[in-house]
Amino acid sequence: MAHHPILATDHRAFPVAPPATLDDPSVITRHDWEAFAALERVVSHWDRPGWENGRRAYYWLLTFPQATPLLSRVWHCQSALHHLCMDAVPDDGLHVTMTRIGAVDDVTPHDLDRLVQAVHDRALTAFHLDAHPLAGSPGAVRFSLSPWTPLVRLHAALGASARQAGLPDGRPTSGFRPHLGILYGNAERDARPVIDAVSALRALPPVPLSVDAVDLVELRREGAAYRWKTLHRVPLAPFRP
Repeated sequence: MAHHPILATDHRAFPVAPPATLDDPSVITRHDWEAFAALERVVSHWDRPGWENGRRAYYWLLTFPQATPLLSRVWHCQSALHHLCMDAVPDDGLHVTMTRIGAVDDVTPHDLDRLVQAVHDRALTAFHLDAHPLAGSPGAVRFSLSPWTPLVRLHAALGASARQAGLPDGRPTSGFRPHLGILYGNAERDARPVIDAVSALRALPPVPLSVDAVDLVELRREGAAYRWKTLHRVPLAPFRP
């Protein structure tokens, strides 16, 4: 199977291998689903060293505070999967994680100012996405996203900006697997009931999303949810079809 040269097999990522194309939604969603459907066990998302309750770090996120159609679809899916007793992502907690910048204690406000300026200077362009119900990972239920090309380019640009600002650039773009989580696992158990329940929602149509900014946030864990304070919202240049 031929993969995009920017992405590579990464055993820390899920799916481990990237899809064969970054832009065909049918290929991307099938690839996500096949990886999820092959799981034998699901685990607690919160069993993550370094992310104890109250831990804080700086991240780049995509957020969707005004995306009413997305919220409606998330509510529908969360309601249909309520019996799984997973931890629902709150309405104001929906996000796409782009990349980690560093722990709060390791990055100064001056560092962040340099980073934001470096991202501004790149004049990155806005883009459109589709959020496709529904697949998952060992620790979450999540929407697949397409196309990946603008997301991968943004991830690479954020990493390059971090290096320019003298900061860690997070995980390499080669292991980036964009997604939008709606439920987090909170216990280890047999994966089959989760997979079967999620499978019933796969026929739902995708939800269109517009990405016109990227947010630098101070992210923290509060119990079974992520919360954040937005420090900088960097607008992206208007999309031109």
